[in-house]
Amino acid sequence: MENAMPETAEAYEPTERTIPTRARERASYDRELVHSILDTAYICHLGFVRDGAPVVLPTLFARVGERLYVHGSTGSRPLRMAGETDPGLPVCVTVTNVDGLVLARSAFHHSLNYRSVVVHGSARQVTDPSEKRTALDALVDHAIPGRSADSRPANAKELAATAVLRLDLTEVSAKSRAGGPNDEPADLTLPYWAGVVPVSVSTATPIPSADLAPSTPLPTYL
Repeated sequence: MENAMPETAEAYEPTERTIPTRARERASYDRELVHSILDTAYICHLGFVRDGAPVVLPTLFARVGERLYVHGSTGSRPLRMAGETDPGLPVCVTVTNVDGLVLARSAFHHSLNYRSVVVHGSARQVTDPSEKRTALDALVDHAIPGRSADSRPANAKELAATAVLRLDLTEVSAKSRAGGPNDEPADLTLPYWAGVVPVSVSTATPIPSADLAPSTPLPTYL
């Protein structure tokens, strides 16, 4: 397996593609912030061009150091388009966490509190067996930390049917909003409720499979 890219600088270098055209003050290139957003999201959206038209696919992903690994099927179009070496498949990967619904007195100023990341680059298919296993373990552990060590590893047939894309975190930006509504001064006396409705992701009591042996204990990580 190739070594992961070293984590050196505290921030990613802005580029023409990672500088937003609107609300630039909400953009950040802080490495720690980017990692925290990626590590707390479950789904990414993978965008690429197919037959001259844009395609965006929701899929599983995981971060390992300075790389994203994106899950796919060996029969999927983006995986077939992404070779192991240059030029790879030009992609844009986005991740968003919603933290609140912002209700303003005017319809125009309604908004969301959110934390998002956009990654540009060339994705390449992972073919090295060791790196592929590491990536697949990371995909499982991204959802439930510790789960990859507490389940049967993929066998040869399953590995052959599963594909993984690798995307280096080089051209990256984060963008976020926090706080209450930004109502116009003239609207502050209007008789409409204004504020924030918090939004969060939570887990509930695990539901055992119907065919689970009664003696099987609930894992401590759940």
